[in-house]
Amino acid sequence: MKASVDVFSDTTAACAALAKKDRFLARAIDAIGEPYIRRRPGGFEALFRIIIEQQVSVPSAQAIWARCVENVAPLTPQNMISLGANELRACGLSGPKIRYVLALANAVEKGAIDFDIVAGMSDADAAAKLISVKGIGPWSAAIYLLFCEGRVDIWPPGDVALLGAYNAARLRGAAANMADLDQKSDKWSPYRGVAAHILWTYYAHIRGRKPL
Repeated sequence: MKASVDVFSDTTAACAALAKKDRFLARAIDAIGEPYIRRRPGGFEALFRIIIEQQVSVPSAQAIWARCVENVAPLTPQNMISLGANELRACGLSGPKIRYVLALANAVEKGAIDFDIVAGMSDADAAAKLISVKGIGPWSAAIYLLFCEGRVDIWPPGDVALLGAYNAARLRGAAANMADLDQKSDKWSPYRGVAAHILWTYYAHIRGRKPL
């Protein structure tokens, strides 16, 4: 189930614990002060947006999302199904992502995915339920559970921004690879999600921009 700490109100204890576990996280925390915690409403629209964000740049995802909001609203499962592939393609979605969005819409319409039920599941069960939908992989499920449900012990595997931030905090020595970082994150439990927010915030910091 969700950890009891509310990361949206106070990350102090979690950051202190993580700084003791990893000196590179400690260096990132020193640089940023405190992590920016991303927060989004949950449900179909949120997971639809996460599908858009898969494996594309932030500007590209923002542009596609803006077109969807402008041209396809309301962003409901029923509307996605009735509009079909052509409208989604006009918004900039690729063929695979169109299939993923429609698979999600159908899963929600048929009751295979109930976001209220997902919210009450354990971390592992909630991730498995989301991953059961075609196109929702471990990263997408983790992002939903982090941003939309505020779970604090979820790690998004394969996230290149997290890897870039962690290696930047190392300053010297051999860089970690993605598999190294994903494995290392196990040691940051029960605050793996907070560690992810720290590194995302640090990534924005070293690139000279505000966290998104």
